[in-house]
Amino acid sequence: MTDAETPAAPSFDTKVVVVLADGLAAWQELNVTAFVASGIATSAPDLVGEPYRDADGTVYLPMLRQPVMVLTADSAMLAGMRRKAAARDDIALAVYTRELFGTSHDAANRAAVAAVAAADLDLVGIALRGPRNAVDRIVKGAAFHA
Repeated sequence: MTDAETPAAPSFDTKVVVVLADGLAAWQELNVTAFVASGIATSAPDLVGEPYRDADGTVYLPMLRQPVMVLTADSAMLAGMRRKAAARDDIALAVYTRELFGTSHDAANRAAVAAVAAADLDLVGIALRGPRNAVDRIVKGAAFHA
């Protein structure tokens, strides 16, 4: 495809952001990002694009249609972000708690989260999707992941 044939980049009225806790090991950051992004991918039917195909015709799975920003924050900021996001009807929210590093399947993950009150969750990552301005306000103060 030439530059003249390349479609214009779409403008999204929503934003997807993953916020990770400071101080995680690299494998933990990747694990948390993958899990919470999968939650966002299921939050609305139009978030996932069409399957990919290479020039040989091999088909690959579709992925999220819009960019995902990855930020970092301390535990107090993560808790505040979770609280603000949960209070809004227009924000999709996924959480990952420290306890999930010790579980091995979905039912155990859900049980670990269910055992703790929202305000007491030991968050190591969240993902949000919602109106751009609202998401920007919720994650204000978080740093770009380096």
